[in-house]
Amino acid sequence: MRFALMLESQQGLSYGDHLAIAKRAEANGLETLFRSDHYQSFPGPAGEPTTDAWTILAGLARETDRIGLGVLVSPVTFRHPGSFAKVVTTVDEMSGGRIEVGVGAGWNELEHQQLGLPFPPIRERADLMEDALAILHGLWGEPDGWAYEGHQVTIRDAQFHPKPVDVPGRPRTPIGGARPRILVGGSGSPRSYRLAARYADEFNLSSSGPEEARTAFAAVDAACVAIGRDPGTVAHSTMAGVLIGRDAREMTDRLANVVQLVGADANDATAWLEERLGRWITGTPDEARAAVGRFAEAGVERIMLQDLLPWDLDMIDVMGEVLVGQV
Repeated sequence: MRFALMLESQQGLSYGDHLAIAKRAEANGLETLFRSDHYQSFPGPAGEPTTDAWTILAGLARETDRIGLGVLVSPVTFRHPGSFAKVVTTVDEMSGGRIEVGVGAGWNELEHQQLGLPFPPIRERADLMEDALAILHGLWGEPDGWAYEGHQVTIRDAQFHPKPVDVPGRPRTPIGGARPRILVGGSGSPRSYRLAARYADEFNLSSSGPEEARTAFAAVDAACVAIGRDPGTVAHSTMAGVLIGRDAREMTDRLANVVQLVGADANDATAWLEERLGRWITGTPDEARAAVGRFAEAGVERIMLQDLLPWDLDMIDVMGEVLVGQV
């Protein structure tokens, strides 16, 4: 199993927090650090500091050495496809080719209202998401002069330089270069399966247990077959909450901390955790590895460990000790 660390950065993380976490994750062998792309703080209290995802990644690109970096996911309502392609390519060059990019339709209406960002109905957002995915492929992988007539975006006589960094292991483009891996996902819908089959290198399922993952991955595979794509070329991953400790005492302490941080009822902490057991990686080492095993049996190839205690750097050490290279 491959492991990435996933941060809900809108909880109030500063750039300094991100850097400390990234260095700890890199030291513990986690292959990628993903962060959210939100402008409104949650879970927990509203009004906490929030930062721009791609600005943070640009800094991390210069201050880390090996760990992959990505956003899971960038809403198309925040990022115009043409400008987004430029931003990603710029940060990719700064990182030496360590960027992965997740694309989503957006869902949190409040943060759009607060910043004056349009929030159209889901069908229009999904149309724009399809445009964005097609445009990333086109600007990164088609020759000069490429054109595109989309649902909402039109491109004529494209000139896009530089292209993304060409490093081993990346998807190849029609013009012989390389590009960042593209992730599509969510809670799973027929259109997301079709978009993943056509455009994605990885389908990432959010906050679901192994059985839901098995069903979703079968749907993605079927969508690939329907368009003549080898299902084996779309990786399967899931974002799963993580709460782990070396022993029962550490688990008790961390459970109390996360319940306080997200604003749940401290008197009902055990029930709060029990409601998540089926879809989280949680517990002492053997329990956590058993949870990973259940996801592996469902076809998960990579787990994005969603860390709701981002200031607890020791828990990242536990991830390295207990999970990385151990499952």
